[in-house]
Amino acid sequence: MSLVHRAFLLIFAVCLVPALGRSATAHALVVESTPAADGSVAGPDFEVSLRFNSRLDQKRSQLTLVDPDNASHRLAVSPTSAPDMLQAKASGLRPGAYKLRWQVLAIDGHITRGDIPFRVTQP
Repeated sequence: MSLVHRAFLLIFAVCLVPALGRSATAHALVVESTPAADGSVAGPDFEVSLRFNSRLDQKRSQLTLVDPDNASHRLAVSPTSAPDMLQAKASGLRPGAYKLRWQVLAIDGHITRGDIPFRVTQP
């Protein structure tokens, strides 16, 4: 391998590493949630709140509640949430295991999604 070829590869690697770091940190991830992952909340009604490490496009982000029968119910995201949050009301829930499924679009254009498992208990 020639010296020019090695120099080119070194320069390419040096330029690539910072670019990879930026793309890895650009995704919106949950940093705080109510209900907490694997936690419990008293039903039948409660407030859902997810805070992310990035600002979101709230109109294109969504929250879905998956009930103990594995049926999905879309939750209406509050339009007054902070720019890095999704908030909604969950109501009429019976005790059991649920999943809060989220999908968000960060303002930088990256879509991320995930599930938060939790239990609803008797009030």
